[in-house]
Amino acid sequence: MPYLGLPSGQRQRGIGESVTSARDLQRYKELLLEKQRELSSVQGDSGARVPAAGGLEGDLIEQANADEEAELQIRLHQTDGRLSRAIEEAIARIRQGTYGVCEVCKQPISKARLEAVPWARHCRECKEHEHSAG
Repeated sequence: MPYLGLPSGQRQRGIGESVTSARDLQRYKELLLEKQRELSSVQGDSGARVPAAGGLEGDLIEQANADEEAELQIRLHQTDGRLSRAIEEAIARIRQGTYGVCEVCKQPISKARLEAVPWARHCRECKEHEHSAG
């Protein structure tokens, strides 16, 4: 590979190259922990934001709006819970040494994908196949 102005001993990484260095793993772990902290903070605040479902007071429109808002908050909380579990599983994969490897095809997940979705379990191709099949 031609010299690209990188420090001695380092080489430019390809888009599909696997995550192998301890520095890469530490960076992704930090990204995951930061996202986990954000979710914990949002979940801690969500109790105050969930409105009571429409009660006997107020008109039907107010009750419907309150019910819809409560339902939306429940769905968001469920989504946050799934994301939280995905982050925990990704941190476990870092500990197990399987982080950055697609669970379906066992090929490396691209760094670009891991930068965008550090809790990814599948490479882009397998994820697209999963969506088109489902």
